[in-house]
Amino acid sequence: MRPDALLPLFAPLTSLPGIGPKLVRPYGRLLGREMPRVLDLLFHMPSGFVDRRARPTIAEALPETDVTLEVRVDAHQSPPPGSRAPHRTYVSDASGDMVVVHFKMDPTRLEHMLPVGQTRWLCGRISLYDGMRQMTHPDRVLDAAGLAKLPAVEQVYPLVEGLAAGHVRRAIEAALQRVPELPEWIPADLLAERGWPGFREALARVHRPANPHEATPAGGPWRRLAFDELFAHQITLALLRAQEEKAGGRSTVGDGHISAQLLAALPFRLTGGQEQAVAAIRADLAADTRMLRLLQGDVGSGKTVVALMAAATVAEAGRQTALMAPTEILARQHHETIAPLAEAAGLSVSVLTGREKGRARTAVLTELQHGRTDMVIGTHALIQDDVIFRDLALVVVDEQHRFGVEQRLTLARKGEAVDMLVMTATPIPRTLVLTLFGDMDSSELREKPPGRQAIDTRAIPLDRLDEVVAAAGRALSSGARAYWICPLVEETDTSDLAAATERFEVLKSIFGDKVGLVHGRMSGAAKDEAMARFASGETRLLVATTVIEVGVNVPEATVMVIEHAERFGLAQLHQLRGRVGRGDKPSVCLLLYRAPLGETAKARLAILRESQDGFRLAEEDLRLRGEGDVLGTRQSGMPGFRTARLEFHSGEVEAARAAAAQRVKADPDLAAPEAGPLHTLLHLVERDGAMRLLSAG
Repeated sequence: MRPDALLPLFAPLTSLPGIGPKLVRPYGRLLGREMPRVLDLLFHMPSGFVDRRARPTIAEALPETDVTLEVRVDAHQSPPPGSRAPHRTYVSDASGDMVVVHFKMDPTRLEHMLPVGQTRWLCGRISLYDGMRQMTHPDRVLDAAGLAKLPAVEQVYPLVEGLAAGHVRRAIEAALQRVPELPEWIPADLLAERGWPGFREALARVHRPANPHEATPAGGPWRRLAFDELFAHQITLALLRAQEEKAGGRSTVGDGHISAQLLAALPFRLTGGQEQAVAAIRADLAADTRMLRLLQGDVGSGKTVVALMAAATVAEAGRQTALMAPTEILARQHHETIAPLAEAAGLSVSVLTGREKGRARTAVLTELQHGRTDMVIGTHALIQDDVIFRDLALVVVDEQHRFGVEQRLTLARKGEAVDMLVMTATPIPRTLVLTLFGDMDSSELREKPPGRQAIDTRAIPLDRLDEVVAAAGRALSSGARAYWICPLVEETDTSDLAAATERFEVLKSIFGDKVGLVHGRMSGAAKDEAMARFASGETRLLVATTVIEVGVNVPEATVMVIEHAERFGLAQLHQLRGRVGRGDKPSVCLLLYRAPLGETAKARLAILRESQDGFRLAEEDLRLRGEGDVLGTRQSGMPGFRTARLEFHSGEVEAARAAAAQRVKADPDLAAPEAGPLHTLLHLVERDGAMRLLSAG
């Protein structure tokens, strides 16, 4: 049950003055909830601020700065009826003159707001027009009484159509009046060390900052709120780990005969990182506690082979492994990589996706249920009720961030005390590892297998597109294979980004049947057919969306063209680039961008050109874009923080993790009387997973 003290915060937003039924829909769009609550508005964090402390004279006001000016209203000049010209108000102070410009506003209203002969204070941005200072549509027009109430630093909030900035500010002010005094849940020593305010004061100071520092995520009040979220999330992860440990595990020990055959069948030796990861996984499997391990590696570092070695150990003990991938293309790619090696080692491997129907599906299910399949590779199809294992020991989840935690646990429930190995081909910054996978041990693969080629990476403006097409033609004529990546499937009225279907038609008109197409809206069979034709060399230029981002392996491909590269994150660009350079020939990646580039996009492309270290790129991506985009769009496996910004608050993650581990270790069920504040926090931050774990006992 939710603590009574929180009930005012969970009341509907319409309980606030000035928010009637007509505003529910726009506030719902703004806050991402169909029926928004007071709590949602309180956690609607600012996107910037305006410093109202600058009070220059007109002559001192610098163009393109935000200022508050004290002026005398001298005259009004209304436009002729039907004219598109603006209304001009002439104002002055002892230092000079200025024009205040309003478009499409009632002259009578403006003359009332800016009465001639009176003093008013104008807040807004100064610009120059024909050498004269002007202010267009001031943010504020105040008299002396209004000036007295003007905050020195004013927060700016994201808005949607139908909501004015002033209305949102007034609604937040009303919501702040509803915040009760709540028991403190942060450990006292940490609170004193950081010098943070209490929860209620922190929330008030974030929305009513006393100075510019308090207005930003780097300020103490915002940091405290971020810690609250991170602390609640880390408690959830610590409870999950404690529950897994309490449930116990099963020791799985192999005799090594399948593993030895598998090593003999490999066309290369394991890297040092792979050997360490395999040893750690075997130790976890042999322990009588459940394994929860994250295996992350750079592009082409050999995670699939490590997973196969783990499956071999499990098969030696007479038990089964399931590998779940997020897409059918990736699942079948894993199967194609694993099947010949497994056959050489005597491992029985099958594949199960949404495409397997009728007798084919029944045959796979029967073999699984009777234990005649050692390893099954599939998609979400693996978690369906009719998929039954004889003795599932190990679940391998590939690209965990594309799944929710619930999906991973659903598959694990198909066996007794199942061990879990989570893989990601997107190197993740340490801060995000602790945030997303804090309940897991971690292994990293930083080395690439011998023979992998460095990739020549170049950034080219889109106005040289014809040159790139010609270069692609020369590469195709020499026998090369190439990818051409577009950000969209089809062009839309609202976007001028490159679309795969249109680019395919253009390139096909030039190169004919050498060009293929694959994107996410195609059926699984059509995607597989397109990939097979490209892999066999029947098509030599594959136009695609990011559906080929992870796992696709065509060693003969040596050219990667990415249109509108400025629209992608570093991690995603690195993954796309990693589709080439997989054979023994030199490879090139061409990053086509639309000029002029913004500073962030320019920095992103520059870093990508100079480095092929996925772990370094992941850290830079977090710094440049924030945690919400490091793994692409926010996926169901992401925590969905409302106040925490890991690019600012990474330093609080370690502290939150340590505090949560200490608290849960002392009281795994949070049943002690002093745990009451933590229950309040978990409800407030809506960590429902933690509440379910506590309810389950």
